[in-house]
Amino acid sequence: MRFATKRQTFEAIDEDAGVSLLIVEPEDMWHANNMISVGDVIHAPAFRKVTTTTATGSTIGKSVRTNLSIKVKSTFFDPLASELKVSGNVINENEWVSVGQHHTITLKYEKGDIKFTIWKSHGWDSVALQTLREAISEDRPEAVVAVVMQEGLANICLITDFRTIVKQRVESTIPKKRSSAKDSAGGMSAFYEKTLSNLRSAIDFTVPRTLLLASPGFVAQDFRTYMQSEGARRADKSLQRIAKDAVVVHSSTGYVHSLNEVLKSSEVQKTMHHTRFTTESTLMDQFYERMRKDDGRAWYGTKPVEKAVAEGAVGRGGGVLLVNNAFFRSMDVGTRKKYVGLVDKVKEDGGEARLLSSDHESGKRLDALGGIAALLTYPMLDLDEDDEAESGDVEYSAEGTTVI
Repeated sequence: MRFATKRQTFEAIDEDAGVSLLIVEPEDMWHANNMISVGDVIHAPAFRKVTTTTATGSTIGKSVRTNLSIKVKSTFFDPLASELKVSGNVINENEWVSVGQHHTITLKYEKGDIKFTIWKSHGWDSVALQTLREAISEDRPEAVVAVVMQEGLANICLITDFRTIVKQRVESTIPKKRSSAKDSAGGMSAFYEKTLSNLRSAIDFTVPRTLLLASPGFVAQDFRTYMQSEGARRADKSLQRIAKDAVVVHSSTGYVHSLNEVLKSSEVQKTMHHTRFTTESTLMDQFYERMRKDDGRAWYGTKPVEKAVAEGAVGRGGGVLLVNNAFFRSMDVGTRKKYVGLVDKVKEDGGEARLLSSDHESGKRLDALGGIAALLTYPMLDLDEDDEAESGDVEYSAEGTTVI
């Protein structure tokens, strides 16, 4: 997904003009579903069934393609078909449709870019802007990194569910086999140094992600060993972690086309399974482990979490706020602003905020806790004192979130 025009930036969103986006791959429908909220206005191509009367008085039904703007009342996302149905009332009249009529626009990936425009009913707050950034970024948190290499050649790639992006191509001259062993080893060391430098500059490893190293022979394994030794020499814990978690697999060459065979291997399939949600699942595991310890550093429910955030206990040093993304699709302005405020406060305090989807296991586990939870940096006791059970505070629906 990308901006349909380069005149807009994140720092200068023209809310009157809306934000126009292009659907360029099936994965974009996932992000569109997260961006479009009840109450927003969507302008997109649509098909409308109309009936016309001929000169003889007979009627003919046909489907016409037109452009419609609707105010969103509900959405339905089919992840298997990568299709998003957006329903609402028409707000722009044309020869086929009157203002106020109900219509459903189907957004999906097709050959040729499809453009749609969003006007946010509550404005583009920090959460909406972050969702937009993730939608159009190539380097998405769920992307897998792969370095396909052979002696003197390395291709650094990002792999999403639907495409492979070559971020850097590294080439280095390696002395021929008839050269001395010292020269050859020095050449490979220089090649590994160059590859590592390009890898760290091209890829954001502050977000935990899978790294695949593939090559014929022992090149990939030797590169992993080089990363480990460099991490130890530099006392770089981040590099040590990247090297430790890297997965080494065999490929026939160091060229990008060899990724096809790499990605089909059972080892890599297992590694990449549900990579988008691995971090969220890990965080939920940590939360439940803290709950079992009952040490005052894990809380769930709106009231306790609000108190913890207000005290700065979900900040720098391991604080994590977990929120169901349904809160940010609410028709109620006050509800949305409250949860956006919590996210902003946690980030200001140096903590991490994660928006989880009920479409996946980690989000369902969070739903069972009322849709909001937090890992605290220090213990706090009796946050739920004098409060009602939080499980009844929030009720989810296809249209958004309703406060009871």
